[in-house]
Amino acid sequence: MEKVKIDPVVFWSSLIVIVAATLLLVFNRESAEPVLNNLMTAITFKLDWAFQLLTVGLFIMLVWLIFGRYGKIKLGEGKPEFSNFSWGAMLFCAGMGTSIMFWSIMEPIYYYIGPPFGIEPNSNEAAEWAVTYGLFHWGISAWSLYALPTVTIAYSFFVKKQSSLKISTACRGALGKYADGWVGKIIDILVIWSLVGGLGTSLGLGVPMISALIGEIFGMEQSLGLSIMIVAIWTVIYCTSAYFGLYKGIRKLSDINVYMALALALFVLIAGPTLFILSYFTNSLGLMLQNIVQMSFYTDPINKGGFPQAWTVFYWAWFAATAPFMGLFVARISKGRTIKELISSVLLWGSLGSWLYFAVFGGYSMHLQLNDILPITQILNDQGGPAVVVELLKTLPLSKLVLIFFVVLGFIFLATSLDSATYILSAIATKELKDQQEPARWHRLLWGAILAVMAVALMMIGGLNVIQTSSVIVSVPVIIIYLLLAISLLRWLKQDYGSASVKQIEDEKRVG
Repeated sequence: MEKVKIDPVVFWSSLIVIVAATLLLVFNRESAEPVLNNLMTAITFKLDWAFQLLTVGLFIMLVWLIFGRYGKIKLGEGKPEFSNFSWGAMLFCAGMGTSIMFWSIMEPIYYYIGPPFGIEPNSNEAAEWAVTYGLFHWGISAWSLYALPTVTIAYSFFVKKQSSLKISTACRGALGKYADGWVGKIIDILVIWSLVGGLGTSLGLGVPMISALIGEIFGMEQSLGLSIMIVAIWTVIYCTSAYFGLYKGIRKLSDINVYMALALALFVLIAGPTLFILSYFTNSLGLMLQNIVQMSFYTDPINKGGFPQAWTVFYWAWFAATAPFMGLFVARISKGRTIKELISSVLLWGSLGSWLYFAVFGGYSMHLQLNDILPITQILNDQGGPAVVVELLKTLPLSKLVLIFFVVLGFIFLATSLDSATYILSAIATKELKDQQEPARWHRLLWGAILAVMAVALMMIGGLNVIQTSSVIVSVPVIIIYLLLAISLLRWLKQDYGSASVKQIEDEKRVG
């Protein structure tokens, strides 16, 4: 098989930008952090309307694609490459990482002590909304941000037979010849930067949480050395998985991840207050469905409480920053699926997986808080979020085993995001990928090493929060990329199918 070659402009430009940005943060953290924080605040407050309208607009377009005549279009010939379970496992694991493990426990507590709509903190009404907003932020709206890039890229790769797995290539329907020029290169470099920023956010959440859990299990003090050891273990896991590739590594690790995640959720549901969790989830889901339009457009311009900017807009920006990566990865594994099947599965399975964790862990954390079993808000104020996770798990039966299981799951959960990410980083910086070709192994391992070195360098100066902030800043040009992807897909569909029905086109293909 012909060897794959790197795209030198994208590869070296991305590498230089990332290394330069990391070094600038390492040496100028104290002056850079307030500037970036102010910039993030300005973005979330001044562009709140843009992110809200983008997310709602994407959902409407996706529903139109599902139920319209284009939904039956098949993305590539032949049967799907992966079973429904492995396919669903990979798309969910790539999108979530350890973030869902942390926020499903912590987010309802934050909403309880700082609720939306001017509700009184720590009140019964605040408790009603605590899990509701978690279901909203990690549900269909969030996965809509992932679904549109996925469909456009899959159409580009499998139907239009474009040989590059890049966002710039997927924008060719809108950009034409400019997709191959400097405009396209800038788009790909931006995507790599946004992906690295999004992964910085996941590492920023994952490392302190796993560090606190390991400290509890082995009686170790929290230290930089322990954090570096955790990053080293993660690097070995995800680089090994990425080295074995999509079929032997990433798929198998994702399958294991989903089985373990389901097992943990079922254990907490059965060992915890089962009926309360089920009742609380049902009530929260109903409240979300009843108020989803208000929540989707909520910007609070009069009272200026800041809730939608700090939470909803931040989440849409964060998900938008990582969406090109998700789109590239899920598109790559979706050959043989129809547009309807692809969109429905991303929206449905992604949302259900997130809702399961918020129902179980969010319900359990609120149960402990509301019944004075564990003073979660006090622990949060005194010791921080990772300490809350440790203390909450200690309230469960067989807590020592649960802590160990949670650590192992945490390692695998983030590894499944990072192995997918290193695969896609190397794919973006590769010139062409034909048939079942994969990026070069050395290329995958190199990006894995870059992510690890960058994480350690930033941890040494406490700068992972700055990378988290930068991912939101990079999401601003990603709004334009969304528009280009939408225009590109619509133009291609019109060109390829015109006014003919999909059934006619599919019949012609079969006859041909």
